[in-house]
Amino acid sequence: MTRTESPAPARTERPPMLGSLGYLLMNLPLGIFWFSLLVTLIAVSAGTAIIWVGLATGAFTVLLWRGAATIERARAHAMLGSHIPEPYRELPDDRQSVRWKARLRDTATWKDLGYLLVLLPAGIVEFVLMVTAWSTSLALLGLPIYYRFLPSGAYHFPTYEPDHAWFTVDSVATALPFAAAGVLALLLAIALTRALGAAHARFALGMLGRAA
Repeated sequence: MTRTESPAPARTERPPMLGSLGYLLMNLPLGIFWFSLLVTLIAVSAGTAIIWVGLATGAFTVLLWRGAATIERARAHAMLGSHIPEPYRELPDDRQSVRWKARLRDTATWKDLGYLLVLLPAGIVEFVLMVTAWSTSLALLGLPIYYRFLPSGAYHFPTYEPDHAWFTVDSVATALPFAAAGVLALLLAIALTRALGAAHARFALGMLGRAA
């Protein structure tokens, strides 16, 4: 009697901060790429299905997005520490038409497509939040160092015209309160990065993993 190994269970762990930051920043360019490519291929396939060329293009598109979903599972595991087992049903040992029907009836195939399309709007939100949080915290934290290299050797907020500025940073002493705020902002950026990484890991597990 042969013993079959049960697949490793799906799990999401507390993601590392740097891995989460890199992952979240990558989601926007990847979302743009997959959304543009898949929408174009699906439109071409639908438009040319009547002359059979679209069937071949459509089959290629399905295999492409399933392959892309496999890459996304690997990326989530490598960068977020989230293990997402492949959710696909076993294809029948039959002719290709039957195998393709089973592939298209598998809900995991369509959840893969949904994830790749939603990656664009999710990536926009995540990219904006990460860039805003980290640029703000690092700018405040480094103000005691770089204020002297700004025009007029001082930082004026909210305008560079000293006469209309609400406050001016022109010495280390005046910059220290902002650096202290930068430390707090940095801690918040780290917490936000971890929280967004964990939230996206759960989303990926729900869309790319096995149905409960």
